[in-house]
Amino acid sequence: MTVPHAILLVVAAGTLLIQILSALDLFFGNRKIAVLPDIPPMEDGSAPAVSVVIAARDEEAGIEQALASILRQDYPKYEVIVVNDRSTDGTGVILDRMVNANSRLRVVSVNELPPGWLGKNHALHLGASQASGEFILFSDADIVMEPSVLRRALRYVLEHKLDHLAIGPRVVLHGFLLNALLGVFALFFNGYVKPWKARDPKSRKYIGMGAFNLVRAPVYRALGGHEPIAMRPDDDLKLGKLIKSRGYRQDFVAGGTLVSVEWYASLRGMVGGLMKNLFASVDYRVTVAIGSALLVLLLNVWPFLALVLTGGTVRILNALIVATVLTLFAVAAGYMNIPRACALAWPLASVLFAWMILRSMIVTLWNGGIEWRGTRYSLKELRANRV
Repeated sequence: MTVPHAILLVVAAGTLLIQILSALDLFFGNRKIAVLPDIPPMEDGSAPAVSVVIAARDEEAGIEQALASILRQDYPKYEVIVVNDRSTDGTGVILDRMVNANSRLRVVSVNELPPGWLGKNHALHLGASQASGEFILFSDADIVMEPSVLRRALRYVLEHKLDHLAIGPRVVLHGFLLNALLGVFALFFNGYVKPWKARDPKSRKYIGMGAFNLVRAPVYRALGGHEPIAMRPDDDLKLGKLIKSRGYRQDFVAGGTLVSVEWYASLRGMVGGLMKNLFASVDYRVTVAIGSALLVLLLNVWPFLALVLTGGTVRILNALIVATVLTLFAVAAGYMNIPRACALAWPLASVLFAWMILRSMIVTLWNGGIEWRGTRYSLKELRANRV
């Protein structure tokens, strides 16, 4: 059945308008985001005490480098609490060696997960319960930080009177397709979350980052810690939502070269790693997941196909759409330190992203839940934790 020309024309015109407005929103919005290297380090005299809390399970591949970078911070008052969450690899041995050599470091071990908790969330909650700092920094076990990060971050927090600061890391990936998928994921994420609006108390937008969630300790405890989000795989983002919804002040800063993470080593690893979050991000709603995947295909894949399958004005409009998204990707690639040539894989990466959304939904429904960090969680209990 041939789609009427008028429908194709309306779809093309609507898509072009959406893509142009989205590109402008992303371009001007991201210009409002502060960059960590541009923030001068604070002086010793005004430095509040900070507790860094990290959950670790089977992290032997990267935890030593990451933890060493945190222990090299030139910040005057901080402690590091690592919660070894039932690791079965060499993580425990590494932590035992490092704790003997670093007085700032404490290791807490979890041998059994209590009911009603995701492992990571319980580990962070447990670590925070033993934190003595005025601020608590939640970070992942593979995040590498340059020595001045805490000084810069705390200066920004105190000058802007914030209760919560999230910092986005520079993601390091190897391979053309992985970097293309990273670019698409980052643009979709930023377009949806709009992190530059987190600081606006009138906006409902919020932000949180697993790499760097810095929270005032009294604020975190007033929220009930991680308990309200005990069963959320997207705990970092939902912690930000809790903070913003209670009227506290938050903001987002780009880490630049000072905060980094080596992400997934393969496409399969990325698909598996993101799968637990994608269906959770729409609160396990099937219609929203399917609609999101179809919208990704309509706005980001069909215009490329239309260059071949249509003609006349419709083809011209779709050519403008393609030019818009490729230009946006090329500009964003400079900030993300990925090759601009990855823009050529935009339609393929968009198909993969739509497939990841649908796969996350299908696998979760088929299995009746998710398996994460060696533990299975039922869909019923996951759905019950709405935030």
